[in-house]
Formats: sequence, C-alpha cells, structure tokens
Amino acid sequence: MPTNILMPALSPTMEKGNLAKWLKKEGDKVKSGDVIAEIETDKATMEVEAVDEGTLARIVVPEGTQDVAVNDVIAVLAGDGEDVKAAGAAPQPKAEAKSEAKPEAKAEAPKQEAPPAAVKAPAPASAPPAQAKPSAPQANGHDRTFSSPLARRLAKEAGIELARINGSGPHGRIIARDVEEAKSGKGLKAPAAAPAGAPALAQSMSDKQILALFEPGSYEIVPHDGMRRTIAQRLTASVQTVPHFYLTIDCDIGKLLAAREEINASAPKDKEKKPLYKLSVNDFVIKAMAVALQRIPDCNVSWTDGGMLKHKHSDIGVAVAMPGGLITPIIRSAETKSLSTISGEMKDFAARARARKLKLEEYQGGTTAISNLGMYGIKDFTAVINPPHATILAVGTSEERAVVRGGKIEIANIMSVTLSCDHRAVDGALGAELIGAFKMLIENPVMMMV
Repeated sequence: MPTNILMPALSPTMEKGNLAKWLKKEGDKVKSGDVIAEIETDKATMEVEAVDEGTLARIVVPEGTQDVAVNDVIAVLAGDGEDVKAAGAAPQPKAEAKSEAKPEAKAEAPKQEAPPAAVKAPAPASAPPAQAKPSAPQANGHDRTFSSPLARRLAKEAGIELARINGSGPHGRIIARDVEEAKSGKGLKAPAAAPAGAPALAQSMSDKQILALFEPGSYEIVPHDGMRRTIAQRLTASVQTVPHFYLTIDCDIGKLLAAREEINASAPKDKEKKPLYKLSVNDFVIKAMAVALQRIPDCNVSWTDGGMLKHKHSDIGVAVAMPGGLITPIIRSAETKSLSTISGEMKDFAARARARKLKLEEYQGGTTAISNLGMYGIKDFTAVINPPHATILAVGTSEERAVVRGGKIEIANIMSVTLSCDHRAVDGALGAELIGAFKMLIENPVMMMV
C-alpha cells in the first residue's frame, strides 16, 4: 500500500513550514534515513529524512511552497513491488481540498461529512448543545484554523489572518469565497473578548481601522513571515503572562579591557599567521553571567506551574540579529568553558544563524539570555524575557564617564547592564544578588578563572 509522506513537526510549536527544496525527484529510490527534502521553519532550514524504503511515486507539494500545514501530505512513497504509477496517481491529500471544488455550493449538513479525527474533542459537561456554532472554523488541539490550501494562499497574499475570517465551508472551514469577502471587510470576526475575570486590556486596532488612517497608495503591505509572527506571539505572551521587574547597575570594565587586549595580543597563530581567536567584550559577559548563575543557583531556574526547575548548568542564550528578526543560539554549560571556546562557538553560531542553518537543539531551551546592543551605541535598555528563562541581561555600550573615587573625579570605562527578572521565580533581593555577582566578575575578570 502506498505511504503518504507528511509535513513533519520539527519543533513542539511548529504549525506550518515552507517546503524549500526537494532533494529527491519522482521515480528515485529512497532508503530509510535518506534526506529527501529541506523544510524552512520560522528560525532555520532543516533536513527531512525518509523513515521508510521505496520509490518516490509522486511529489504532491512542489518545492518553494510556503505555509504547508503540519501533517499535510507532501509526497507519496510506493513500497517495494508496488506499481509506482498507480501509487502516484492516487495520493491521499487531506479532505479539506474538497471544499474548494465548488465554492458556490452551500455548506453541507454536518451529517454528510465526518469532521477530521484531530478535531473531535469531548464537549465540556457544562456546555449545552445549543451553544454549538457550525459556522465557526474548527480548530485542533493546537488552535489551528482549518482552511483550504487556496484560501490560505489568498489570505496570505491579502495580509489577512485566517483566524479572523468566518468560514462557510463544511464544518466551518474557510474557503476562497470567504477570503474574497474578507477583503471587502465582510465576514471578519470582531476581536476576541477578554476571558471572564481577566483584567480589562485595551483592544488593538483592527487592520481595517489602521489602513483607514492612511491615504491609499501611500504605503505597501509587506506580509509577515513565520519568524516575525513567532517573535510577536512569544514576546506578546511573555509581557502578558510574565511579571517583569528590572535591575540596572554600572560596571567598571577597565580591567576587562586591559585583559582582553593582553589575551588577544598573545593569542597563538595559525599557519597563515592569523590569531586562532579574538575575544570580544561579549565573550566576557557570557562567561561572567554563567559563573554568576552558579554562585547564585536560585536564579538559575525556570518557572512551571507544577514546580521550579533548578538547572545544574548555565546554558546561556545569546541574541543574534538576522534579517527579519533574531534568534538566540545557546552556549551550553558556559561556566565550564574557556573564553576562547566561548568565542569560537559564538562566531560559528552567529554565522550559521544568519544563514538559518542552526539545529533545533542549538537554539531551544537555555536557562537565561543575553541581549547586547552596545555595538549600536545604546547606553542602557530593558529586554523582554523569553520563556522558559527567568532572566535576561541587557548590555549597553561601554563609554568613558566621570566617576568619584576617594573624593576625586576620575575617568573610567563604564558599561551599564539591566537584568530583567520573572518575579514568579526570582524576587527582588535574589535578582540583586545575581546582578551583584555579575558585576564583581565582570569588573575582576581573573575571578572567572577560579
């Protein structure tokens, strides 16, 4: 029997991805473990391996296709001894494509088509049957709105979120006709009301309201890509659910700059007479934060409703800017690594992050993060915590400032840093201990080595 190859979920939060490239073509023999395609997620490009052996009978989703939903059929594999042509002629894509065949037809009664298995869920005992709304788009356990492939493409081109469109297809699926109506402002849902008992929050303006403020032709709409949407969703959730507080302190990095200059000057050379490493101030910051978390272990935690996760190692995420957003590759067990090792890992991570070649395990997780805008001349700022982290350190530029020592005014190289803390996990005094430990280490870099 032919085997459907499905769009894989390459991360716990992935709902869709772009099919960037097919590495096998129709008719090619495929072995288990062969890389058959490249999938672009919001953060990286990843390889997909075959799990069965056979012949690639048909490619259902061509390369370059965007926003392919997880578990959609992307290809059909014929097993050994099966008729490849017959297998390729009868792929089994999702039934939702049927709703696109006759957009003029009225929505059928629910009894004529069973909803997908992923949609079925027992109704709460307290919810009476009369509350059911067949016209509402169905969603699975991941809050995914069901829609036809054509409707998804049209909505993306129009810059309209599917979740705001009322579906008229079978069981509330969104079809092309619904998207066309939404373009004219019809068939759009009102913004969701806040849950009962939740604090009142100002509703954001709708797309239509925003567009009405500007003269037609004075702007262009650039659709959000997957990375920008993910950043928006995660950080919006962070500021709405994580109680932030901030601690700022000034650090005298005169000794650090002197040590950095001396270390770089004495770095060993390769065959081409180039230094094997060149430390940056950020490398010292990573190391200092890693050691500080070991000295104040109650800050090296993650909040969960079931209990506090106390981490044994300091896994430091470092924000790297890339076109369209940012990503935080993680230096694992940074407290155990030398400055030169940290420097080498960061250079490798930064290069591969900008090429979207990082692996999932290289940027997921971590126990804290560092965001450094010093190279842009920013004196100080506050950063948003990226759950499951309980802290993030925002690093500003170093500059010469006048300081008073022993009653005299002197010039010192001062760098301001701000620690954002999740008050559920890290209290004020505890956060002060952590940033104080960081200050001591960054001002006396030799202490990082003991």
